[in-house]
Amino acid sequence: MLKIDVLVLPPLENNCYILSCDKKAIIIDPSSEKDKIIKACEGYDVAEILITHHHFDHVGALQDLENYYHLNHNEFKNTFGYEVIKTPGHSNDSISFYFPKDKVLFSGDFIFKDGIGRTDFPESSPLDMINSLKMISSYPDDITVYPGHGPKTDLAQEKRHFSYYF
Repeated sequence: MLKIDVLVLPPLENNCYILSCDKKAIIIDPSSEKDKIIKACEGYDVAEILITHHHFDHVGALQDLENYYHLNHNEFKNTFGYEVIKTPGHSNDSISFYFPKDKVLFSGDFIFKDGIGRTDFPESSPLDMINSLKMISSYPDDITVYPGHGPKTDLAQEKRHFSYYF
C-alpha cells in the first residue's frame, strides 16, 4: 500500500507529494524547497519525478531534483503501477496520475476540492476542460483525489459539480 506524504510549499501553497512503498519513492510536483523534499525522501530510492503540468508553481525545484537524483521527469517508469491520463484544460500539457490498486488520483490543477482549474490562461482551453471532466466521469466514484492545491477529496463528491461546467 502506498504511503502518501504531502508537503505544502511556496509559492502558492502547492501540494508536493512523496509516494513511497518498499523503500522506493516518487515525487509529484516539486514546487520549491528542494532541501525539504530531499529530506522527506531520506531512506528511499527515488525512482521517478512526475509533473502534472509545467506551470512555474509546480516545477520550481524540478531542475535541482533532477540533478540531485540523476533523473528526468515524466519518464513514466510506472513505479507502483499508475496510469497516465491526459487531462488538458487548465493547461495543454495537464496530466493526472491514477494508481488503480490504491484508488488514488493525483490531479494537479485539473480537479480541486469543490472546483476545477482555471481555464483563462493563454495555454488553457475551456472546451478541453469539459472533455477532460466528461472523460474522468467514467472513473470509479471511490477514487481519492489529491489536487495540486488544497485538501484531498473524492471523485464522487467532485462529479456532483461537473454538471455545472457542461
